[in-house]
Amino acid sequence: MADETNTAQEPTLDNLDAAMGIAEESAAPAEPRIDAHGRAYATGKRKDAVARVWVKPGSGTITVNGKPVERYFARATLQMILRQPLQAADREDQFDVMCTVSGGGLSGQAGAVRHGIARALVNYEPGLRPVLKKGGFLTRDARVVERKKYGKRKARRSFQFSKR
Repeated sequence: MADETNTAQEPTLDNLDAAMGIAEESAAPAEPRIDAHGRAYATGKRKDAVARVWVKPGSGTITVNGKPVERYFARATLQMILRQPLQAADREDQFDVMCTVSGGGLSGQAGAVRHGIARALVNYEPGLRPVLKKGGFLTRDARVVERKKYGKRKARRSFQFSKR
């Protein structure tokens, strides 16, 4: 009786889905999410900043809070950060971007708009997801300001120690 083998097939990693009764489903390509105005919407976040971004086919103009990007983000580095997802997807002059951003400082707002543009591009054209994912544009940067602790001057900075 100890040497008796089970004639039923033992579940292995290869046939685990079949053993659990899960049917194999082919991964269907994602559908574009476009509204009635022909735009794709996404929300981007960074630090305390939140950006609402709409992307539609156009000449490549970027508007932030009703102003051209050159006026809202005066620093060239912030403008470069904004355009990174469009450059990675090779769609710089093909989409108009309109966004509203609030909260945080200019650096956090630029990061939030970048995150929102990348997500909106994926909503408009799902085939761009691997390129933007590889560039790290779809990942929300989770770093935020550390809270102040009691007994400390800032989050970690202590008060000055004096011997006298």
